[in-house]
Amino acid sequence: MHSRQPDCSAVRNHVAPAGVETPEAARASSSAPQNSSAVIPRLISAKRSSVSALCARISDVAPFAVTECGSETIVSAMAVKTEKELSEALRALWLKAVAAIELRNFGYAISLLQEILTQEPQFLTGRELLRRAEVTKSKSAKKGFFNISTASFTVMNAQRKIKNDPKRAVEILEKVLEKEPYNRQANLVLKEAAVAAGWPEIGVFALRTLLEENSRDVKVLHELGRLYHELGDSDQEEEIYNQITSINPLDAQVLRLGKDASARASMKRGGWTQAESYRDLIKDKGVAISLEQQSRLRLTGEALDQQIAETYVRHKAEPANVDLVRRLGALNEQKEDFEAAIRWYQCAADLTKGADTGLARKVSDLKMRRLERDIAAHEEFLSRHDETNESHAKKSEQLKAAKIKRAEILIDDARERVARNPTDLQLRFELGENLFDAGRFREAISELQRARQNPHARLKAMNLLGCCYSELEMLDLATRQLEEASTEILSMDATKKEIVYNLGVVYERIGERDKSLACMKQIYEVDYGYKDVARRVESSYEENIPHG
Repeated sequence: MHSRQPDCSAVRNHVAPAGVETPEAARASSSAPQNSSAVIPRLISAKRSSVSALCARISDVAPFAVTECGSETIVSAMAVKTEKELSEALRALWLKAVAAIELRNFGYAISLLQEILTQEPQFLTGRELLRRAEVTKSKSAKKGFFNISTASFTVMNAQRKIKNDPKRAVEILEKVLEKEPYNRQANLVLKEAAVAAGWPEIGVFALRTLLEENSRDVKVLHELGRLYHELGDSDQEEEIYNQITSINPLDAQVLRLGKDASARASMKRGGWTQAESYRDLIKDKGVAISLEQQSRLRLTGEALDQQIAETYVRHKAEPANVDLVRRLGALNEQKEDFEAAIRWYQCAADLTKGADTGLARKVSDLKMRRLERDIAAHEEFLSRHDETNESHAKKSEQLKAAKIKRAEILIDDARERVARNPTDLQLRFELGENLFDAGRFREAISELQRARQNPHARLKAMNLLGCCYSELEMLDLATRQLEEASTEILSMDATKKEIVYNLGVVYERIGERDKSLACMKQIYEVDYGYKDVARRVESSYEENIPHG
């Protein structure tokens, strides 16, 4: 089958369903100044790719509000409070907060928004704007290296209050999040407190905040999937489990949960929950079979090709339908045609004009998966062919280039995370490790030196630091670093084997052959198959055999 190319030439504006007040109409009818919403900067992003599709989905179960924030759109179920439901006094504070953010007076805006949320904790749009302001402020703030966070004690205090006063727990947690908006413990407890208070949408928001920092946090994704299940949002539940599957394709439980969510979403869309069977709704057998296939989480072979072809035909008829473009991306992803999947997801992102940050993350994740696949293929080839193979040198270079490219992507992500949490030494280690993998040894040194202060990363940091010195021909520093690391581990575990091996290589480079061989023998005694240790040790004995 020929690869289908996305057609992004036709882009239409999203329109709310009939009977739904559009953002324009809301602004015209509001008693606030006409541009009160427009002054909100680009701090809030819509979580869905299609506003109209989301409105249609929400309207099936509850009223909803569409809030325009500059060029962005927020769609909220009416279980949370909207701007129109604020009292006159709180509405005045809200407008002042919006104006303060426009002037980049984040401290004042934060204090105003906190006051509003104390009185109206269900005002989700206000909480979202508060968090964006806190994130922006924290990024620009200067942080001392020796600052000691007391967040854990405050979070524990809030957690104790959840049972009897969850609203108060939420208020306490907001004080932590003011300074550390991505604090993992605080956001997880905020989700717990919000659900206990009967505000599950705020629980979703807390988990989504954590995923902004690390979209591959499987524990948070599981929490979010369960919460969407409790909310009855099968579409979002399915999307979350698909995301977990892309990270860990071998998790059978997640595959099952995703399949169940997909089936529930299809039944809800098709009205099957009301009909005795889908045959009551679908008389055309071909259409019934097609929809059955679409409800499955994983398609293969001809069924998958059929779905791609059918969806592509529908896309040609509705080129601006984001859901169809997204589905083409998902189907090609299932087919493991990552190049095509990336093109379709990028097309969907273009159609939404960047409003759906999840699509951008999907494109990034797929590029990483493509690199991982290429790296695995190169490593498998090199494991089966030695240097005498004519393609060995070429594959080695391709493997090195792919690893460097992967490291560059990871470096950008790690730098952003370090900027948000400069005192987190584990993040410093991860950045140093990625810099090392990219061959940027001088840059890696400073990060790894700081990471040594983290007891959990200390030995790995010292090992990589020694390797950096070795790569830069600072062999005396490399020797000292690796010797120190080796003496700090008693058992010959995986980390010590790597350290001792690298130390042996450095000894060899400085002409200390006996010390090098002693290192290799330490490993040989516990792990015969480790790297080329067996060859190194056994060849040393062969050299001593007299030849007649």
